[in-house]
Amino acid sequence: MGGFGSGRKFGADCTEDCRSIDIRRWQREGYLTPGQYLDWQWLRNGERVAAIGVKVESGQLRLIYSYHRNGDEWESLDYPVRLQTTACNYGGLRYWFTCPAVGCGRRVAVLYLGGKYFACRHCYRLAYKSQRETADDRASRRADKIRDKLGWHRGILNLPGGKPKGMHWKTYYRLFAKHNEHSDRALVGIAAKLGMLNDRLANIQSNM
Repeated sequence: MGGFGSGRKFGADCTEDCRSIDIRRWQREGYLTPGQYLDWQWLRNGERVAAIGVKVESGQLRLIYSYHRNGDEWESLDYPVRLQTTACNYGGLRYWFTCPAVGCGRRVAVLYLGGKYFACRHCYRLAYKSQRETADDRASRRADKIRDKLGWHRGILNLPGGKPKGMHWKTYYRLFAKHNEHSDRALVGIAAKLGMLNDRLANIQSNM
């Protein structure tokens, strides 16, 4: 394996494809008191699939875990990640990670395990999934968000449900119309990808 972050192309991976740690969540849950030790886990279907140890020290924390790649031997890692703080508008402090990658040092809220070490998304050249969406992907995602609010099954090909109990009719009709707008845009994009739209236009033109 090459050096840290070597051989990567921009956009080769998304942030959602990597395990990550979020300092904002740890602060909300009160994990940043010096002397604490955190066994942080990632779960899939309720089962533990990975974990790291986090030792909180004054002004920094240590990440402790084992790593291996492509059948190599497991390697034990233990390295510091310096913390920074900024003042909040209404009092208190907000914590940040300092990216531990050599030559970086960015102040970030999230670090990603895109390789051997945790680092910021810039070092691993990770894109947000939303940056790689097509227009119809984005429309479909927005339609699903509205379906969630209305309590309908996800997927624009599913039939719409009714008005949720307790929701005002005005709100329902507004969401319903917005859903249809996003759904129509997504369907047009899907049809274009499949070549259906071009075929339909060709048929219309041949009949003119």
